[in-house]
Amino acid sequence: MCCLETEGTKYGCGHYIITRKLRKIDCENQWCTLSRRHRTPCHNCQCERYYGPDASETVTAVRPEFCPECYPFYSQRRR
Repeated sequence: MCCLETEGTKYGCGHYIITRKLRKIDCENQWCTLSRRHRTPCHNCQCERYYGPDASETVTAVRPEFCPECYPFYSQRRR
């Protein structure tokens, strides 16, 4: 699987949200649709379609609140 080097924000809930993709690291695998080595056309393609875990995550901001995904759930539970 190909992966990314990213920058992002770390939230109080522990989640990291990407704000900028710095670089793609190619896995050089013909069975990965994101790789430059993937065959095109690839008929009836069953190849890998998603990025692997980030190769590096650079935290550029830290926010004490919940991330946008967690906020609706946890803000309801506090009441």
